[in-house]
Amino acid sequence: MAELPDKRTAPVDWYLAVVEAADLSDKRYGVKGMNVWTRYGFRARRNLDRVLVREIEATGSEAVEFPALIPATEFAKEKEYIKGFDAQVYWVTKGGLSELDVPLVLRPTSETAIYPIFALWVRSHQDLPLNVYQIVNTFRYETKTTRPFLRVREIHFFEEHTCQADEARATERVRSNLAAFARMAASLGLPYLAIRRPEWDKFAGAYYSIAFDTPIGGARTLQLGSVHHYRDNFSVPYGITYERADGSRTYVHQTTFGLSERLIGAIVAVHGDERGAAFPTEIAPYEVVVVPVPTAPTRAALEATAAELAARLDRAGIRAFVDRGDERPGAKYFRWELKGVPLRLELGPREVAAGRVTSVDRFGRKGSVSLAGLETEIAERLREFDDELGRRARERFAASFAVATDLAQLAGSDRVRLVGWCGSEACGHAIEKAIDGALLGTPEGPTPAVDGPPSRCIACGTTEGARWAVAAQPV
Repeated sequence: MAELPDKRTAPVDWYLAVVEAADLSDKRYGVKGMNVWTRYGFRARRNLDRVLVREIEATGSEAVEFPALIPATEFAKEKEYIKGFDAQVYWVTKGGLSELDVPLVLRPTSETAIYPIFALWVRSHQDLPLNVYQIVNTFRYETKTTRPFLRVREIHFFEEHTCQADEARATERVRSNLAAFARMAASLGLPYLAIRRPEWDKFAGAYYSIAFDTPIGGARTLQLGSVHHYRDNFSVPYGITYERADGSRTYVHQTTFGLSERLIGAIVAVHGDERGAAFPTEIAPYEVVVVPVPTAPTRAALEATAAELAARLDRAGIRAFVDRGDERPGAKYFRWELKGVPLRLELGPREVAAGRVTSVDRFGRKGSVSLAGLETEIAERLREFDDELGRRARERFAASFAVATDLAQLAGSDRVRLVGWCGSEACGHAIEKAIDGALLGTPEGPTPAVDGPPSRCIACGTTEGARWAVAAQPV
């Protein structure tokens, strides 16, 4: 296999090479930006969905599924929403050979598909809160350069939509989503900042938006997902009202929580290295690969033993695979490291005779595992791997930020910058121009690399209302 590009000097080339070489996605489909989920990539996606479902259902949310086509009449009810998506919408104007009386939109996201039905579902205060989610494909005409998982035109999308009795309860739901995402990210070993977006960059129709961003090298960041508080900005045009206990009627307040296949791209970008991808055990297509290392006379017996070990691990809830291919052992080791498998087990005649198997994790750390205690010891090795994966990611995360006190420091920045900002749009755009990127917004929680508030706005110099903001180059 060809050597990978250098991640530090050519991160985009490195990323694309890893996605292709690890067989996570096939971009050769006939529509640009609509990629094929390979068998290996689909396993990772299925495991990711399991994590998302587990954590959102722990908060009381329930699964639904809405159609992909939205009548233009419903799409038109929320003018601000259309303004935000009109350049990205796919339109369906014919059915067979007949022109449609009402054109249809292929959903870019689902507010305008779901909310007419919410208006029918919500009648009384007893119907609230309404917290539902779906995992579906959405479609956006991405006009920039497409990249697997990060910028695509058909998006594997998780979205929660809720109705709450009032603004305070909607705010509580936002906090619940922030906590749910913290658990999701922790299980994936992904450090991030929750950042409240500036007014000019919030989701169309939102009262406010909080996005999750992680640095991926240099000044570059990747948005992992977002939570939005709508107040009644959608419930008014869609007529989603409920009867209070006192008999009066009022509009619901709403929230959404969105994540996508970008999380898989983030895992590749954050955890990968010069040897390829590195998957956390939660979503690894295989947690363990067993590689028999036979001599000619022992091949059948070793492969049978390897299959038995994999079956034992599967019964213990550990996803395992036996590599029976004809490649030399070294080529197999290289390939599974590139594909990001957390743990490799090497099984030769000597190991079998000793009642042990050699374990090698994705970072190259070797150990010896007894066959008698296989399940328990492998589970411990996997926990140790996840701990190390997270530790390395947090270390890189902490080193990714630096304070800038002058606009000139933003040009050609090799790190994500923390800047003082007064909150004005004019100063925000000045910061964006200086870094040739975006002012992502203000962190919701602790801010790395700073101690105390900023002294002034980096753009205008005012001390009034100065707060820390994050300036970066989103990808």
